[in-house]
Amino acid sequence: MEISQIFIILTPIFFVILLGYLAGYFKKFDATTSKGLNTLVTKFALPAHLFVGITTTSKQTLIEKWPFLLALVLGIIGFYVLFLLVAKYVFKYSLTGASMFSLNSTQPTFAFMGIPVLGSLFGADVVAIPIAITGIVVNAMLDPLATIIGTVGQRERSEGDSEESLFKVTIKSILHGLSEPLACVPLIAVILVLCGFQAPDLLSSSLDQIGSITSGAALFAVGVTIGIRKIQFSPAAFGIAILKVAIQPLLMLGIATAMGLSSADIVKLVLLVAFPGSAVAAMISVRFDSLAGETASAFVLSAIMSLVTLPLLISWLM
Repeated sequence: MEISQIFIILTPIFFVILLGYLAGYFKKFDATTSKGLNTLVTKFALPAHLFVGITTTSKQTLIEKWPFLLALVLGIIGFYVLFLLVAKYVFKYSLTGASMFSLNSTQPTFAFMGIPVLGSLFGADVVAIPIAITGIVVNAMLDPLATIIGTVGQRERSEGDSEESLFKVTIKSILHGLSEPLACVPLIAVILVLCGFQAPDLLSSSLDQIGSITSGAALFAVGVTIGIRKIQFSPAAFGIAILKVAIQPLLMLGIATAMGLSSADIVKLVLLVAFPGSAVAAMISVRFDSLAGETASAFVLSAIMSLVTLPLLISWLM
């Protein structure tokens, strides 16, 4: 694809992000209102959009996507485990710190940039399933795993914690991940389609009333989140950002190519993990009080770097 075409596709996307950034920077939004905007996108608009996209897809098409799911598990969960070990044993982070470092190096902001970017390249009706699969992997697998390992690290430094309490944390983390709309709604939709359900036009039209705002609201929310945060230029922040937007996409390219996936699926997989780091992952770091400043800064830095890396990847792959 020519640079001029990529420029035409990405300019409106980054323009809306810029508007959100200015709104956040000039205090038109604060942390509370930004959270409300994020909630609108992640718990209502995007789940509705994904539900329609999945339940208007044939059962056979869905079954044929299992290699895509496997590639995402290897490229996201595998990447997390790899850099967890590197951060722990090479860079000597605590177990909790290593988990937060790896989580923020791995989790993409797919929920906000997936529909507008991939939709512009492939069509909005084609990308609902890949994004839904990513939501299941991230929310039902990656976040619970990182939370469990982070909790184990905290318990290693404290006394009087039983195995039962850790077991409860594990179950709670998994259930919490599955309760997230970006995990449970696509999962329910997949089960319904496999059972032969197809969404009637009335249901699709009703859900589209909220789902249709996903692209603009999501991009604006990314900009606001960046605008209200301060950047901390630390080696850890830069390391997380580079791993996120450069190293992980290259790893995913190798995995998808080795699996023999189609060129279209390879592009979708690479771009899904090439998006900037996730604000959700940064918030998990804050909850554990581990690398909170570094991960928040890495989110901003990765978003800035993606202005360069995304066009380069699209130009290279398409």
